[in-house]
Amino acid sequence: MTRRRPYVAGAFYPGEAVRLRATVKSLIDRRVARERAVAAVVPHAGYIYSGGVAGAVYSSVEIPDTVVLLGPAHNRIASGAALYDEGTWTTPFGDCPIEARLAGRILRLASCARSDPSAHAREHSLEVQLPFLQYLNPEVSIVPICLSHTATLEDIEEIGHAVIRAVEECGEEALIVASTDMSHYVPKSEAEILDRKAIACILRLDARDLLETVRREAITMCGAPPAASAVFAARKAGATSGELIRYTTSADQSGDESEVVGYAGIRIK
Repeated sequence: MTRRRPYVAGAFYPGEAVRLRATVKSLIDRRVARERAVAAVVPHAGYIYSGGVAGAVYSSVEIPDTVVLLGPAHNRIASGAALYDEGTWTTPFGDCPIEARLAGRILRLASCARSDPSAHAREHSLEVQLPFLQYLNPEVSIVPICLSHTATLEDIEEIGHAVIRAVEECGEEALIVASTDMSHYVPKSEAEILDRKAIACILRLDARDLLETVRREAITMCGAPPAASAVFAARKAGATSGELIRYTTSADQSGDESEVVGYAGIRIK
C-alpha cells in the first residue's frame, strides 16, 4: 500500500497535530448551518493567507465520507489528469484512505486520466485541503486528481463527467472540491476586477466561459482547469447555482496592495 507523506506540513500549515487542530478550529465557524453541496471551490495558499476563506467554505458545507479533490499541477505531469488511486495520504492528523473503488471507476471512464501517484508527491494544492476535511469528518476518504495546465477543454469536461458518473455507479454521496487561487502578483485593484469576472462564470456554472474568460483576460488563476471540471461535474449532477462565500486577497494579511494573490471560496448546489 502506498502512503503519501506531507510535503508542506510545517510550512503552509502547522506540522504538529495539536497546533494544527487549534488552527483549523479557529478557522471553522460552528455557528454556520452546513448545507449539502455538489461542489466547492477552495483556495490553497498557506493558512495564514487563505485559511479564513477555506474555513468559511468548509463551515458552510456538509462533509460526506467521500471527497473528490481536483487541483492544478504546479509541476509538469505526464498526463492530462493524474490520480492517486490507492493507499493513504498522511497529515499530522493521521492517515486518510484513498477511495480506491471510486478512483478505479474514474480511471476507466476518463481516457485522459492516468494512475500517477508521483505527480502528487510535491504538489500542495490538494494536501492543504485535507486537514479541514479530516477535522470535520475523521472518517473521510478521498480521490485526489491533479489536472495539468495543458489539459484540453475535452479533458477537463471528460474528467468532470467521469467523476459524476463514477459517483453514481458507486452509489455514494460525494463532495467535489476544486482547489484554486485566483489572480497572482498583480495590484489589488486589478485582482479584484479580474477575479470577479472569473467568479461570475463559476456562479452561473459556465465552465466554458470560465476557461475562455481566464484566457482572454489573462487571469493568472492557477486552478482554472480543476474549477471548470468541477463546474462540468456539478451541472451534470443537476446543480443550479453557485454562491460566493468569501473573497479576500493576501493584502489582508501582508498589507501590501501592490502585488497580491486573490482567494475565492464558492459553494455549488
